[in-house]
Amino acid sequence: MPFIPHTEQDVKDMLAAMGAASIDQLFDEIPASLRVKDLPPIPSQLTEMELSRLMRERAAKDVNTLNFIGAGAYEHHIPAAVWDVTSRGEFLTAYTPYQAEASQGTLQLLYEYQTMMASLMSLDVSNASLYDGGSSLAEAVLMAARTHRKNKTHRILMPATVHPLYRQVVKTIVSQQDIEIVEIPYDPATGKTSIAVLEKMTKENLTALVIPQPNFFGVLEDVDALTHWAHAQNALVIGVVNPLAMALLKPPGQWGKNGADIACGEGQPLGVPLASGGPYYGFLCCKQEHVRQLPGRIVGRTVDQSGKQGFVLTLQAREQHIRRAKATSNICTNQGLLVTASTIHMSLLGPTGLRKTALVCHQNLCALREKLSKLDGVRPLFSSHLFHEIVVELKQPVESVLTELAKNKIQAGFNLKKYYPELGNALLICVTETKTPEDLDLFVSQLHDVLRGLAHV
Repeated sequence: MPFIPHTEQDVKDMLAAMGAASIDQLFDEIPASLRVKDLPPIPSQLTEMELSRLMRERAAKDVNTLNFIGAGAYEHHIPAAVWDVTSRGEFLTAYTPYQAEASQGTLQLLYEYQTMMASLMSLDVSNASLYDGGSSLAEAVLMAARTHRKNKTHRILMPATVHPLYRQVVKTIVSQQDIEIVEIPYDPATGKTSIAVLEKMTKENLTALVIPQPNFFGVLEDVDALTHWAHAQNALVIGVVNPLAMALLKPPGQWGKNGADIACGEGQPLGVPLASGGPYYGFLCCKQEHVRQLPGRIVGRTVDQSGKQGFVLTLQAREQHIRRAKATSNICTNQGLLVTASTIHMSLLGPTGLRKTALVCHQNLCALREKLSKLDGVRPLFSSHLFHEIVVELKQPVESVLTELAKNKIQAGFNLKKYYPELGNALLICVTETKTPEDLDLFVSQLHDVLRGLAHV
């Protein structure tokens, strides 16, 4: 909304109707310790001209950098048409389409999204998005627990190679649900989840095994063997995957003999730009047999009395979205605008375009890995096959390396020290299709100079 419609008198009248003397009193339940008294960088009020000038000045402070950070948020080329169409008013203002007769365009788009995502995952059903990748994994865990109703308690095997922030989100959401999250260590030589380690785990009340593909290190897991092992224990398989990678790799629905039961993850790689941390969206797909446990909006296609095609929300009552006590999920936020962008993005690229994009990402990573392997002071840590990302060990402190490269407008990667201190000076580097051979040479050259300079300090 480009203006504030309420006058001072409107505000006074509304407060009087609620019996509040001021806006501060209206929110007096918020503890004083949590309140921010002022925001020094943000002026209290500005004219339109002053605000426009301030925004231009602050925008000028942004600098273009060569970005090699991934860690769950990826820089991809997005065709201009994607957000040109997404930004149309009918999409920008769309809300949950409860009234099907007035929302056929939105419903059809969501149906197309579900069809594309289910096809990409090689599964039967997709919902129409969740809040983000972390919450989609938490919802998948809750789905698995509801499916295994006979278990008094539920044990979820969670590899340490799942995104560390996703693991934190899952623990926060399911901690009060009689669900135990058991962390599975990775093989230090390969960076993979080992079947031998799983065999040592207690099988009692085992509900599901989470399989990341690729995992947080960029390593490709042995998904067929892991899926077979989990199903042999009567446990469900939850695949948490990069959707773009599924255009090139075996999708979850084809893992092992019977496929994964649930697939989830972050949809940001499909047409959503890096934008200071969000917003993003989560996707969630499953086999037909689990569809009644699938949270979120689900759009179906039908025909009316005249035989005309129509689209409606299906399989769920409206209480799924507005009555928390009766819903399969208490996270009711969907990200319809971002799903719109992803639908247009996938439509424009098609299966061939998505596969080519993923292939170029992989080719660029292989080229960078070869160049890095020749650098003194850099050692790739894992021997496994990779996608998108590589972990390297540096002879110099990662913090210092990142700081020095940032001075040259290079964001060199993600420091793993906080979440994986056992890896030492480990750096997670990401390469996508946006990088040229010249970009890779510049990165390697600058990294070489920084490492040599720090060695002589």
